[in-house]
Amino acid sequence: MYDDRRRSGGFDRPPRELHDATCADCGQQTKVPFKPDGARPVYCRDCYAKRKPQRY
Repeated sequence: MYDDRRRSGGFDRPPRELHDATCADCGQQTKVPFKPDGARPVYCRDCYAKRKPQRY
């Protein structure tokens, strides 16, 4: 009994709206799922991974 709703989490959500942003570290253009307000830095995937604290 495997249906498509289980694979997608069972939610009928529209796709996330992505917003253009510039990485605060490397200056690369990136897309983020929130509207940057300028109050906090935004990082691309690679720079975020370098800054993310290690999980134990």
